[in-house]
Amino acid sequence: MVQQVTEGVSITVETFYQPEQSNPLNSDYLFAYRITIENFSSVPVKLLRRHWHIIDSNGNHRQVEGEGVVGAQPILESGEAYQYVSAASLRSDMGKMYGDYQMENLYNKKLFSVTIPEFELVAPFKMN
Repeated sequence: MVQQVTEGVSITVETFYQPEQSNPLNSDYLFAYRITIENFSSVPVKLLRRHWHIIDSNGNHRQVEGEGVVGAQPILESGEAYQYVSAASLRSDMGKMYGDYQMENLYNKKLFSVTIPEFELVAPFKMN
């Protein structure tokens, strides 16, 4: 599990290899990740966009951008948290992800970026 706080917004990431949805013979490895976003600032914030970098151990690098997360643009009041689960498919049994969320301070309407800390995606059989 990794965590990082940017401008009072905490991002925590947990990862889970999905063996039942992976096919190593076809170089297809699925990893789920749980993101917890906590607003430790004194103002309400809204998550507008996401930008991901997804890199596997073969050197493949792709980027994913879009509105919100899993179909939502959550608003977090001071002290609130939001959690979601999503997944990424890799062409190798190891990789990493990182990125950022574009957030809006709902008091002054200013946009700011919140860092999603880099986290590793590793199939458990690679840990031996």
